[in-house]
Amino acid sequence: MSEPLKIASWNINSVRARLDIVERFLVEEAPHILCLQETKVMDDIFPGDLFRRLGYTWQILHGQRMHHGVAIMSKVPVREDDRFDWQANGEARHVGVCLENGVRIENVYVPAGGDIPDADLNPKFGQKLAFLQRMIDWSTALDSKPTILTGDFNIAPLECDVWSHKQLLNVVSHTPVECEILGRLQASNDWVDLGRQFYPAPQRLYTWWSYRAQNWAESDRGRRLDHMWVTPDIAGKAVSHRVAEPARGWTKPSDHVPLITEFAF
Repeated sequence: MSEPLKIASWNINSVRARLDIVERFLVEEAPHILCLQETKVMDDIFPGDLFRRLGYTWQILHGQRMHHGVAIMSKVPVREDDRFDWQANGEARHVGVCLENGVRIENVYVPAGGDIPDADLNPKFGQKLAFLQRMIDWSTALDSKPTILTGDFNIAPLECDVWSHKQLLNVVSHTPVECEILGRLQASNDWVDLGRQFYPAPQRLYTWWSYRAQNWAESDRGRRLDHMWVTPDIAGKAVSHRVAEPARGWTKPSDHVPLITEFAF
């Protein structure tokens, strides 16, 4: 392509409930590809017309009623490459595509893991760790194709990825066991974390703010739960990366904001 390929990722927390801000984002940012997580809609009632009207001809859907769900919307040709059941229970949490240039995009929604960081007391936490272990097994065996792994990982791995490392050490998404397993996932294929490539630690970089905060911007109790990783062979192709933080203040927002990366392939 003559212009950089712009790829965005966004946990939208129900795509049908937030069509207005989805349209605003697509008009203002015009990414070539948008990876969505937590779409919360079956494929047969996914609001594809809005995306088609804005030029997103290629639509790869993996939906689920009321829960989970992922989708990839694209203005450029893509073909479905895979969809893995890393949850091992049929939940719609992953879909992958391949671009014409051979680059793969893997769009994933890692389970949140419940509220108690103990697999014996909270089966959801154990399922989250098992999900990540299956991702490690996949990543370790990955072939040499250039790959982008993006989505809501539901883990803020570094001390500077949360508003208070000390206060969140025992809070699901920043516990030592989660950070350790995500570190093993990253090491399993030498994944490059583009967020920290462009904004080295300890720079502030959040992608999620709780709905519980009366004023999310003023309190700024954020966490970096959303990520875009790439295999080392294309890390140098990323020419920009940013978090669309203002979207958290739009009308009826998601609690997550989009990531936007441009690649010079």
